[in-house]
Amino acid sequence: MKKISNGAVVYLFAVTYLVSYVTRINYGAVLVEMVNATGFSKTALSVALTGSFITYGIGQIISGFFGDKAQPKRLVFWGLLTSVTINVLIPFCSSPTVMAALWSVNGLAQAFMWPPMVRLMVSLFNDDEYRKASVKVSYGSSLGTIVVFLLSPLLISIWGWKSVFFVSAAFGVVMLVIWQLLCPEINFSPEIPQKNTSAPIGNFKIDILFVLIMIGIVLQGALRDGVTTWTPTYIDDMFNLGSALAILTSVVLPIFSMFCHGMGGWLYYKVFKSPVLSAGVIFGAGTLAATALYLIGAKSAVISIICLALLVGAMHGVNLMLICMVPAFYKNTGKISLVSGLLNACTYVGSAISTYGIALLTDNAGWSVTVGVWAIIALVGTAVCLVAIPLWNKKF
Repeated sequence: MKKISNGAVVYLFAVTYLVSYVTRINYGAVLVEMVNATGFSKTALSVALTGSFITYGIGQIISGFFGDKAQPKRLVFWGLLTSVTINVLIPFCSSPTVMAALWSVNGLAQAFMWPPMVRLMVSLFNDDEYRKASVKVSYGSSLGTIVVFLLSPLLISIWGWKSVFFVSAAFGVVMLVIWQLLCPEINFSPEIPQKNTSAPIGNFKIDILFVLIMIGIVLQGALRDGVTTWTPTYIDDMFNLGSALAILTSVVLPIFSMFCHGMGGWLYYKVFKSPVLSAGVIFGAGTLAATALYLIGAKSAVISIICLALLVGAMHGVNLMLICMVPAFYKNTGKISLVSGLLNACTYVGSAISTYGIALLTDNAGWSVTVGVWAIIALVGTAVCLVAIPLWNKKF
């Protein structure tokens, strides 16, 4: 088969990442409708999300390890195939416990997407191409979220919440065929060829700087996925718009997240030249958004949605800096996939804690306290990045 261009490869990865999101976040998107339709509590049904975030985080490390030692194309294929299977099975589950078990398997399967893709991009592209490709591929997450939030209300109104999982699986099947036909295989070697980069040469080790970056990512994950997951429920509880409309209003979040991706890339390339400094500034913007939501969000659904979009968008910007840009600086250690997996795993430590924690917090203390906690988390994330800046400048 004729080799496709690097530009086409970038779009292939972006669409694959989009489909992986469709088959992963659909559960959270229809959670409010599942609560209404099944009679199960938010807390009971959210266990599946918590389980999937935990297994996704653990799977990131496993995937990162194998991504440096096995053909990345195959890892992505088998991960997506497993996810498709789980999506088909979920509608047939009769209890939250079974759903939680299956969706946890889905979390593990989904972990075999991003680290292998990073390995592929680093092997196929030079440094500048990699950074630009990371931004474009990351758009897949926002576009996938848009697809889910647009299609879910329509599917729910016609066939019910179960149809969302069947349609998501169909997306996955089509993507599997395209991936297998078009994705290139790399000339595999445990050591990545050295190209123009500022990355240190030597063995990878977890130092204080890396730990601070990991903490920042945990906090980012707690806000990005926790807020995204519970936004439809927040809107429904606060303004009584109905589950379908509440889900539909959430489409504003990924649309604004795409804008934040572009803005984050601009800040990094044109202004700050440092992913950690850029992340700190973006975390600060998220703090302001969460504070505004706490102070005036309850007055209007429009104000709430704008504040939520700003907060989630900012966290996507932080994600771009700390998860997409940082790994390239560790390129010459020969552990690029492992570094990517470790960092991405931290996102889902925060996601697992916040998704279940938000359910408990809102049930016991209400939304006002919950939103206040979001503002504190964003503020701590800002402080962590500021502390990490001099260490980053010294090392890179």
